[in-house]
Amino acid sequence: MIKTIFLDLDDTILDFSMAEAAALRRALLEAGIPPEDRILERYHHINAAQWALLEEGKLTREQVLERRFELLFSEMGLGDGCLEVGERYEAYLGQGHWFVPGAEALLETLSPRYALYLASNGTAAIQHTRLESAGIARYFRGIFISQEIGADKPDKAFFDVCFASVPEFSRDTALIVGDSLTSDIRGGRNAGIRTCWFNPKGQPCREDIRPDAEIRALPELPDLLERM
Repeated sequence: MIKTIFLDLDDTILDFSMAEAAALRRALLEAGIPPEDRILERYHHINAAQWALLEEGKLTREQVLERRFELLFSEMGLGDGCLEVGERYEAYLGQGHWFVPGAEALLETLSPRYALYLASNGTAAIQHTRLESAGIARYFRGIFISQEIGADKPDKAFFDVCFASVPEFSRDTALIVGDSLTSDIRGGRNAGIRTCWFNPKGQPCREDIRPDAEIRALPELPDLLERM
């Protein structure tokens, strides 16, 4: 029986891809750079690759934040100004929010029945601003953000801090739900709790990272929980 649920934020509850594109488009426009689709798409892939390196312990958070725009400007021939665009992007990323379909209803359904906790690898100031904008902090009994904890998912140290903060915590009755195999699912497995992969695009699983369960849409989660 599941009692405690750790929920990822980006692209699990809030649509980070939409927020990312909106913030980058605005930052580029203000710098006089046309926000072409090819630039937005390339940034998306560069950014994801840098965060993957962070998860592997190959980059620090500060390096991720710097490298993603340095690489973008270099590859796309955008000239100078990467630092300025990066700062504007960070400022705009926390403004406004978009929900993943079904997220609001899911939180309403789960919060009276389970102990919900947020587990995010994002930058603290941005995540807190996005949570405030979305008005969803009230659903969580605790909010765990890697920058504040001092460790990132999938590091077991991140989860150790989370578990120590949950009253009467038991691994046997805990679950993490997230869209990232390398961060959420690997992290949950490292920490010894059950895992549920939110996989709306139907991506293939990895042989070395097997979730305990998989859903394609958030409304599937309540029924799954009843069976676990």
